[in-house]
Amino acid sequence: MENFQSLRIVFMGTPEFAVASLEALVKAGCNIVGVITAPDKPAGRGMQLQQSAVKQYAVEHELHVLQPEKLKNPEFIEELRSLNADLQIVVAFRMLPEIVWNMPPMGSVNLHGSLLPQYRGAAPINWAVINGEKETGVTTFKLQHEIDTGDILLQERFPIHETDNAGDVHDRMKDIGAQLLVKTVKGLADGSLQEKPQTTGNGELHHAPKIFTETCEIDWIKPVKHVYNQIRGLAPYPTAFTFLNDKKLKIFKAEKINMGHNEPPGNILTDKKTFLHFACPGGYISVLELQLEGKKKMDIASFLRGYHF
Repeated sequence: MENFQSLRIVFMGTPEFAVASLEALVKAGCNIVGVITAPDKPAGRGMQLQQSAVKQYAVEHELHVLQPEKLKNPEFIEELRSLNADLQIVVAFRMLPEIVWNMPPMGSVNLHGSLLPQYRGAAPINWAVINGEKETGVTTFKLQHEIDTGDILLQERFPIHETDNAGDVHDRMKDIGAQLLVKTVKGLADGSLQEKPQTTGNGELHHAPKIFTETCEIDWIKPVKHVYNQIRGLAPYPTAFTFLNDKKLKIFKAEKINMGHNEPPGNILTDKKTFLHFACPGGYISVLELQLEGKKKMDIASFLRGYHF
């Protein structure tokens, strides 16, 4: 049994989602001996080098940062080994080679944004909302060969509300996940955690593959509930879209109106001042926030003021 604050921990992560976990570990008094994150990338108009959100936090808190291009690079492996970590923690990072995840004596713990084994894959938050789930959660588990299949340490569930989009779920999840990670580290240190293998049972397994452009295009032949969930599940990014007079129209926010009608799917109803409705089976999608190709994002009233049908 160890005091969790004496464990030497290497943290791996890149986006803002991972910062909440790193910050929670630091605030809990964990000994973070190294932070592994993505290399700086050119971005924006001036193509200035941008640091990842995790690197920015690590630098501000004077943590030791490594930014390997390739995770199998011998110099990186050597440097990682020299950190002499007891445990590695991985949050929203890339796939690790076995030489990396198998290095510390206590293994590597991953935080995943679903209740595993459901929604294994790259986009668990998006797919849970797209599929109209009423709840989701976070899982901490030990990394193994197959992606997202390792033994489960802890899980916590929370509701997805009818009006939540993927961004809302992401923001709640990053804090719930951060606290679950701290609990996991404490449990591993004091030996109170039992690893449980993932069991798929007899139920249907939902997957969470990477989101591609074709996932984002709205098919108005689908029922109104399906289209509404697709819009929520892809907002605020990468965003569901359709076409208006051959121009791409991104829909950030919408409401669903359940009602029977005889309009052809995709037909537009508008008073040209306050509302824009798209027809689909079982009702209408009422667009509230949108962006037409070449224009900026705006609310529906501002858009209709300037648009000529």
